[in-house]
Order: sequence, then C-alpha cells, then structure tokens
Amino acid sequence: MPKLKLSDRQLYALIEAVELGEEIKPSQQAKRKAFSKYRIEGWENSKLTGIFYSIQRRLGLIDEVIGELVGVSPLILDPWLRATLRVAVEVAVFRNPNEKTLQHLKGLAKFLSSRTHPYVGYYYYDLLPKVINYVPRLDSEEKRLKWDYLFPEWFIGKMRELLGDEAEELLKALNKTLPVSLRVNGLKASVEEVEDYLMERGLLFERSERVKTVIRVLDPFNPGKLMESGLALPQEEASAVASLILDPKPGETVVDLAAAPGGKTAHMAELMSNEGKIYAFDVDPERIKRMRKILRWAGVEIAEVKKLDGRKAPEVLGEGIADRVLLDAPCTSDGTIAKNPELRWRLREKNIPKVVSLQKELLESAWRLLKPGGRLLYSTCSMLREEDEGVVEWFLARHENARLIPLNGPYDEGFLPGTMRAWPHRHGTIGFFYALIEKKS
Repeated sequence: MPKLKLSDRQLYALIEAVELGEEIKPSQQAKRKAFSKYRIEGWENSKLTGIFYSIQRRLGLIDEVIGELVGVSPLILDPWLRATLRVAVEVAVFRNPNEKTLQHLKGLAKFLSSRTHPYVGYYYYDLLPKVINYVPRLDSEEKRLKWDYLFPEWFIGKMRELLGDEAEELLKALNKTLPVSLRVNGLKASVEEVEDYLMERGLLFERSERVKTVIRVLDPFNPGKLMESGLALPQEEASAVASLILDPKPGETVVDLAAAPGGKTAHMAELMSNEGKIYAFDVDPERIKRMRKILRWAGVEIAEVKKLDGRKAPEVLGEGIADRVLLDAPCTSDGTIAKNPELRWRLREKNIPKVVSLQKELLESAWRLLKPGGRLLYSTCSMLREEDEGVVEWFLARHENARLIPLNGPYDEGFLPGTMRAWPHRHGTIGFFYALIEKKS
C-alpha cells in the first residue's frame, strides 16, 4: 500500500469540510465550500474527495476510536477539535501516512489554536501520539466485521441471527455503490424510447430481468432531464416491485399512506391508466413539495395529495372506502445503506421499538380504510425482523378476517411463509420486505 502524502493545506481543507459537514447538508455541499476556499482542484480534488467520503462512511467507527482515547463522547468536544481528530484518525489509523504527513498532523495543533483556544491545540498535540499508535482490540467476530465493513455491532449481530455466515456477503453488498435505476413511465414513454435516449448519450445500461420497465444505468449519470420530462423516474427495482404486487386496477380507489416522495404513487397511477383515485398522505413538507413535482412531471392526474398523518386517514376519508391500500411504512431504512452510506451510523437499536409502534398504528389505519375483499400491501426498506415479519405476525394475530396472500417471487420467501424479501447480496438491489394481506369478505 503506497504511503499517503498530504500537505498542510490539504489537511486544513479536509478539516473544514468535516466541520462544515455537521452544519451543511448534504455533506457534498460542505466539501465543495471548503475545497473552494483552499483551491482544491483537479487531481487534488479527486484524492481529497475520496478521503472525505471515507471519513463519512467510517464516522461511527472513527468516533468510537476518539471516544476510547479521550474518555468521553466526541459529540461534547469542541467542534474544531472533533473535526481535526476525525481527520487525524482517518489518516493515522486507517491509512498509511508518510513521515512528512505525520509531521503535518502534529502541526495541526497550531491550526486548532487559531480556530478556537490555545489549550485545545495543546490538548490535541498531547493526544496525537495515542492516535498514531492506536491498535484496535478485535476480540469478537462482530468487532472484526465492524472494522472490515463499517457497521454498528448490534446491526451486524442481527444480520448474523438472520443469515448466519452469509451475513458477511450482505455487509459486502451494502458497501458497494449501486448504479442509478430508472423506472420508465408508461404514461409518457416506452422502455425502448428511454433506452434510445441513453444510447444517444453513449451510456452503458442494462434492463432489469425482474421488472421490465426498470433500467440500470451503469455509467455516471444525472437523471434530472429524464425526470423533468416525465419519461422516467429514479426508482430501485425492489421499490418498483411493491406497486406491481399490490396491482391496482383502472377505476379503483387507492390510498398511499406514506407516499412521499411519490415514486410508488406515480407508478400506481400508471398501472391504473390514470383512471380512478389515489389519496396520497404524508407529513413532511419538503418531501410533499418534491412529490407534487414528481407527480406533475409524470403526468399523474388522479392523485390527491394530503399533508396529514396517515393514522388520521380513516377519519378524513371514512372507513371501508379503498380497494387497495399501500403502506410502505416509515422504517429504519437499513436496506438502503448502499444508496445512503452515512445512514449506517445514524441507526440506533434503541429507536426500533418506537418505529415498530408507528408501523403498527399505520397498519391498523390502513386496515380500517380497506373494503371487504380489498388488499393491503405492507412493505418496508428495512431488513430487521422486528419491522417486517414481526409486525405482520402481530397484525394477523389481531385480525381473524385478515388473510396473507402468498408471494412467489420475484425475490426470496421471508421468514414468515407467504411474505417476501429482496436481499442486496442476492438480488443486486436495496433490501426490501413485502406482505400482501386481504380483508376477507
């Protein structure tokens, strides 16, 4: 492994990007602002961008190292000290710095003193030798996997409970970058027309084997123009499968209980040939704003957007009014980590019961909305059993008139017979769970 060489200026740019990244979201905007200040361009930009995003991916692990060395949570430290230590740990512990770079790390004490208080610089200077000589104690399989694949130990433990030794393949897959996936909007275009558009721009792509209207673009690609024209929308294959399973028909009444940013709502309108009615509920103003744009771009005419908690939908719409209900429930979203790498360190085991409680309340509301003979799809982009099979088992035990409709593909059976799971390492898409439930007449 070649030795890493960084100048003072490059280290300053990284520290300011990391410090700004706590205030400015998304983090790439913080990076651009800091790199511009220090005139980081060309090959320097590529090199430092890789290091910056590596820090974001490793953030939880880096903070554990800092916490171990200082004896308190890094979150209570001075922000400039926290950012400087995060960069120092990335460079000294996870990379192979040359001697000059180590000297520059020591010189950061002066940089820190100028940004905050001289005592902070002295503290950093005294602590740095411990950072440089740090060796992790990998005394369990979970700790080894945490250092190799950058996930919290509790999450690794849960995946090992579900998959055994196969869990390592899942962790590998979650660290791979997924290509941009597009779902062709049949209200405005054919798959062939979108493929022609991509070919004209010299882009490499492949058509999904499981969903005929999904295309994966294998080259770097910004889908903005395709979205605004309504010809195609960014959507993962596993997400597109949800609407296909629910299978709404033209003329039906459908409720989407957690609809924003609108990809599934638009897909259902397409499957319904823009005939019937879709009520799309959500509570997040920014996501709703995004959903309205997407529905307008897609040419959706039958969706009525409601800024309202889905748990209140039966009081607003009435009970027994829907032929189909989609509940793509709010969840920990751990199945999407390949698309959102920073999410891994925001996962908290203690938050799972609160999420599950919300899922159960929304599921009860969905059931009240459904007509006898109607169908409800419960789905999540989580791989945690508590949010998936656990919620469905709880629900079925409460409702004698609920019947699970067995799903036989395109993915694998879940841990509750009749349910289905998409796995990142088996299917090359995000993690997803599906359960289709019918209300007996």
